[in-house]
Amino acid sequence: MAERKPIESWLTDMDGVLIHEGTPIPGADAFIKRLRESGKPFLVLTNNSIYTPRDLQARLHRMGLDVPVENIWTSALATAKFLDDQRPGGTAYVIGEAGLTTALHDIGYILTDHEPDYVVLGETRTYSFEAMTKAVRLINAGARFICTNPDETGPSTEGPLPATGAVAALITKATGKKPYFAGKPNPLMMRTGLNAIGAHSETSAMIGDRMDTDVLAGLEAGMQTFLVLTGLTTERDTEKFPFRPTKTVASIADLVDLV
Repeated sequence: MAERKPIESWLTDMDGVLIHEGTPIPGADAFIKRLRESGKPFLVLTNNSIYTPRDLQARLHRMGLDVPVENIWTSALATAKFLDDQRPGGTAYVIGEAGLTTALHDIGYILTDHEPDYVVLGETRTYSFEAMTKAVRLINAGARFICTNPDETGPSTEGPLPATGAVAALITKATGKKPYFAGKPNPLMMRTGLNAIGAHSETSAMIGDRMDTDVLAGLEAGMQTFLVLTGLTTERDTEKFPFRPTKTVASIADLVDLV
């Protein structure tokens, strides 16, 4: 096996790695502090498209994690970057929150329900039957179907919530059209993120708590991968997958000395 190159840049998932149900995970503050002191490029990633980077910065700051806006990368930003590359200045009918609508406005997209180029589905806590019906009809009329991420459930203090992937399945069932998912595990999200910070996959690492999104995306993007056991995946779960992380650790605290 070829010797791995030193890690010069880091990508890390947010929920399950740095925070859990609104509480910082022990060691997360030390890890972010060490990253900032090192001067190494880094990104905090999330498949959740509800919040803007500025919203997330404020949320993390309240928990004692000092992450600059430019070091936050969301599936909404990855989706906007993809659409801007594919069809600059296009139009979209959007189901989602400020994180997604702001990202699309920032690339010059017009949000409309009149013959849009795309139907873009993101995360929201208020999915409406009316909006989903409109999405189905627009897709049937020729709009291309894009989804920020494939997560079927999301976490909450009360238990799992239906998420973007579950709603996308409903729309697919009604239209026969599958969406293009821009977020993890699509390595596109990793590669656009790496480009944003001027990093290279050969000298980058991805930290996550899920094998099916974080580790898979990092692996397919050509990065080293670290699985932490503070989120959804247990060590026993890793045996169910045909791929493995570069290394499994108990928590982000175990990676501070690697920065």
